[in-house]
Amino acid sequence: MVLAVSSLWLTPTLLADHDLVIYGSSPAAITAALEARDLGRTVVIVSPDKRLGGMTTHGLGWTDAGNTGAVGGMAREFYREIWKHYRNETAWVREEREEYRKLSPKPFINDGEKVMWNFEPHVAEAVIGRWIDQAGVEVARDEWLDRASGVEATDGRIVSIRMLSGRKFAGKVFLDATYEGDLMAAAGVSFTVGREANSTYGETLNGVQTARATSHNFTLPVDPFVVPGDPASGLLPRISATRPGPDGSGDSLVQAYCFRVCMTDEPKNRVPFPKPEGYDARQYELALRYLVAGQINVTGKFDRIPNRKTDTNNYGGFSFDNIGMSHDYPLADYSKRREIVREHRTYQQGLLWFLANDPRVPATVRDEVSRWGLAADEFAENGHWPPQLYVRESRRMVSDFVMSEGHVTRRIASPRPIGMGSYAMDSHNVQRYVDAGGHARNEGDVQLSPGGPYPIDYGAIIPKRGECTNLLVPVCLAASHIAYGSIRMEPVFMILGQSAAAAADLAIRNGIPVQDVPYDALRTRLLARGQRLDLPTP
Repeated sequence: MVLAVSSLWLTPTLLADHDLVIYGSSPAAITAALEARDLGRTVVIVSPDKRLGGMTTHGLGWTDAGNTGAVGGMAREFYREIWKHYRNETAWVREEREEYRKLSPKPFINDGEKVMWNFEPHVAEAVIGRWIDQAGVEVARDEWLDRASGVEATDGRIVSIRMLSGRKFAGKVFLDATYEGDLMAAAGVSFTVGREANSTYGETLNGVQTARATSHNFTLPVDPFVVPGDPASGLLPRISATRPGPDGSGDSLVQAYCFRVCMTDEPKNRVPFPKPEGYDARQYELALRYLVAGQINVTGKFDRIPNRKTDTNNYGGFSFDNIGMSHDYPLADYSKRREIVREHRTYQQGLLWFLANDPRVPATVRDEVSRWGLAADEFAENGHWPPQLYVRESRRMVSDFVMSEGHVTRRIASPRPIGMGSYAMDSHNVQRYVDAGGHARNEGDVQLSPGGPYPIDYGAIIPKRGECTNLLVPVCLAASHIAYGSIRMEPVFMILGQSAAAAADLAIRNGIPVQDVPYDALRTRLLARGQRLDLPTP
């Protein structure tokens, strides 16, 4: 059967450089490009970053997988490739495979299903690089979208995008695979930043959360004032003078970011923590008071990945999350974002230096932290520090279909599933303030299971009808803050990227807007490619 091509795809897009233009380097970009190539499409990844793979190759090797049965398609193939790599005993250069099994508290190596869920950054990069090369995907690295005027559009359809370098990429369908949603915003697509009020989508876990924020909070009373007990002396650094609004009320604030640092306690592979330029021990006075009060467990999220390394994440009341310092990032220009990234790096490197070296820190803490350092065989091009900041949440599209707490808990149907999520509704803290008792307190942390895997609807990755007819958004998709807290996991981005490319192929083949892609045809393709679109839940 020959499908008619509507005038939508006539000049100039039939002369486009590529069928699919992907902007971004997240895992969604990788799987979308590979799926497009498998369908015979020409594709280019236009990456602002030099290293492909997003957080999957930038330190997040302790995979937040949730119910692993919900991970299918190319995402599952990726974790199978990881398993194959570590099945080879030569991959274990710092420890034995079985030794690692004993150290890992979760069954991350599943020999029965031939998958492995945690890995070293350079191994993930090697798998992705091999796949990209084998598929013949064109990649343009270190190319940054001209966000002011770089999107050329006609009649609600993107024709081309122009980079700050002047390079232009024309295509038939475009895909925004950034963590920030920059292409989506530049194309005029509706979006939001921050937390909706619970009333917006009939939720219970959105908006300001003070009463619920008991995890990763202060478990002991800590004085927040420069002179203890004297509010007139002012607040210590990194405490907001503004009190949070009522629980459940909305705001424009985002959850904290951090770097997922790859560390090691192997002396032969360990680089001492650097003392960053601009180090200021006063930034950690609140942490010191907390330590002196008796909270000395600072290594709670030194999560083990192979070869005596870690994926180091935030843990506790004062840790690697740079609470309150990420709010300007989503809408900032590139210069301001670089400044924010530098500040996060200085903060996190400074905290490690402080914990390992400051004589006021309890000796037990100094001794334990000093056993660790940066992994010498990771991120050598960037001083062994991951180049990419973990942007947990930035812009989120607002579309005709928005995933909410009701969809994640399956109280509301998602009738056009293109993949599944399952991880807890997880928001890191948003603010640090002084509570009614005059003590330091964090606000915003939510960690609650959705009750099992749930489907993610196709409507959440396409713009509102009439806004843009040839753009797909699998990362900054249409979801409320708390629903996004569950969806925003790297395996899910892989799943949604692959599904987005399959939808792009159908839009091109039928000459129709992405909003009109026939779901039955899309579902058939996704199932044939091993995507998992439904699982029974309790």
